[in-house]
Amino acid sequence: MALPLLLRLTSSSSLRFRKPFRLLAFTFSTTSQPNPPPIRVSLTDSVGRAVFATRPILTGDLIHTAEPAICHPSPSSLHPVCYSCLARLPNHSTVSPFCSHRCHQRSKEYYDVEMKANWTDFDNYCRDKYLNSFQRNQGLKYPFLVKRLACMIISGVARSDSIDILQPANLTPEMILEMEEEFTLLRNAFTKALIEDEQIAFLTKQWYISVLARIRINAFRIELAGGGSYEDLLSSAFASVEAEAAVGNAVYILPSFYNHDCDPNAHIIWIDSAVAKLKTLRDIDEGEELRICYIDTSMDRDARQELLFRGFGFHCNCSRCLHGD
Repeated sequence: MALPLLLRLTSSSSLRFRKPFRLLAFTFSTTSQPNPPPIRVSLTDSVGRAVFATRPILTGDLIHTAEPAICHPSPSSLHPVCYSCLARLPNHSTVSPFCSHRCHQRSKEYYDVEMKANWTDFDNYCRDKYLNSFQRNQGLKYPFLVKRLACMIISGVARSDSIDILQPANLTPEMILEMEEEFTLLRNAFTKALIEDEQIAFLTKQWYISVLARIRINAFRIELAGGGSYEDLLSSAFASVEAEAAVGNAVYILPSFYNHDCDPNAHIIWIDSAVAKLKTLRDIDEGEELRICYIDTSMDRDARQELLFRGFGFHCNCSRCLHGD
């Protein structure tokens, strides 16, 4: 059984993970590995929180896996996917939104909450924004993740501070104004569903904006790579960036601690569900920081810089960017 791990990090502190382990309310699976993940998370003076290798790791090795803290299907997904794990469902599947009895059981509490409300106004508002290409690039599809988290909190399977450990985005007044409208629609849906006031006491405008600010720069777009060799999976994952192949979005705790590099030494892959697999792209030395790429690495330097600043709020100073590549 996983034991709770309380985090109190200082500039010189670090944490090493033991198997199994829980960070806040979320358990990260290491059942597929005989040993604990070979990593530690530390605070640094230059980049804040970062993930480091505790031993040498070979190219293509699995570093660890991670279950999502929150996930939600994409409003533009071309295929039906599981409500719980985002695994693809058969095209003819209309009876159940779950891929398995296990997914149904693990999601039953917050699924029942979500089914009580009429989401037409909220969903249409968010879907219209998502389907607008400009707004999609701004990350305004993420209110669906806040809705899912709110249902999880109401059902008792998550806490209102579940993702407070994550770094929030800087928000403009225009973004906050837009979020206020989304918040009103979300709160109204619960109120009209006769959810008791004490159950939604957490659902304030401040909470909504704070959560969305964290989701905005920590959510991953889930693109299922399917089966095949590791090389095939890697090629498929890169290709899906161009194909708008996302089946949904998810927020993780541990993977969100990985910093960005335009020439990364690690990569996150989804095979057939929202369970993330972190793998190395080259040999890693003990003590070396593990980094992933947040965007499409095939873009030129100026395009990468613009997208990273617009989407994540920073200018990249990796070696590749500094050399103008």
